Amino acid sequence: MSETTQTPPAAQASSRRVTGKPRVIVTRRLLPVVEDRMSELFDVVINTEDRIMDRDALIAAMRDCDVLVPTVTDRIDGAMIEAAGDRLGLIASFGAGTEHIDVAAAWSRRIIVTNTPGVFTEDTADTAMALILTGPRRFAEGITTLRQGKWPGWGPSFMLGHRINGKRLGIIGMGRIGQAVAHRARAFGLEIVYHNRHRLPDAVENMLGARYESDLDRLIAESDILTLHCPATAETHHLLDARRIALMKPTSYLVNTARGHLIDEEALITALTHNKIGGAGLDVYAHEPEIDPRFISLSNVLALPHMASATIEGREASGEKVIANIRFWADGHRPPDQVLEGLV
Repeated sequence: MSETTQTPPAAQASSRRVTGKPRVIVTRRLLPVVEDRMSELFDVVINTEDRIMDRDALIAAMRDCDVLVPTVTDRIDGAMIEAAGDRLGLIASFGAGTEHIDVAAAWSRRIIVTNTPGVFTEDTADTAMALILTGPRRFAEGITTLRQGKWPGWGPSFMLGHRINGKRLGIIGMGRIGQAVAHRARAFGLEIVYHNRHRLPDAVENMLGARYESDLDRLIAESDILTLHCPATAETHHLLDARRIALMKPTSYLVNTARGHLIDEEALITALTHNKIGGAGLDVYAHEPEIDPRFISLSNVLALPHMASATIEGREASGEKVIANIRFWADGHRPPDQVLEGLV
């Protein structure tokens, strides 16, 4: 799970001092307070229909603006960037992930890419922790039983789940969100084991009460609950494939609030259908907004509609970062959240 990181030459892309208000096109509706602030500062055009723009519409937008503000649902590849023309100078993405943008292609055209890291860390960690708690205790099944009017009343053997305290939580990816999950999990008495590209400093491990496991297969096989917090890259595509899912305990529970492509969904559905694992809590899917209907029908799956980052506070903070990145760039300075990683 290693990445090649190389800072591009300073001359490859640069900030641009813009005379007057930069023209900014925003591909989705943002919070009103963010849109109002953008309208004050920029010559802004907002996609008021709030529908995902198709490829041709995105190319047309890039040709007509100084700054494009896309979201994770906007796939911007090298060919689209090549067709953008010479006006576009900044892609100020709304959100932390940048896998939807060909960053290397942007750099080759002297276009800066920025993101909004850190603003959704606590929100995503809260969601992951909620799934960690609700899955083993079968809360989703309990709610369904009540809604269907099938509760027979309390009984000593009714709807038994598994205790959280003392169980082993395997965290794959120990960046900001993984560490925030570990911090929460420690309060619930979980044993925390993690796998990461690089081992954390001893002081951080001690603070989180976390133990490093270099062997990913061993981590998967020995975890009672497995939670994913790694980026979507070519290397992590189907990180949990059929072979690795087969390593999981029959009582283990899988949580994914990161990216859908980390999991081979067909292999996961097979394991869930045949009770090869205990269950899953999912917030992301491989082909969003399409979701395999079997995830909805399975009683041992708690499926959320990609809402881990859906807080008013987080979305406002993300918008503020987008505005700051645009203003720095337009004033001729390097934006604070310029993306430099993953380039070769």
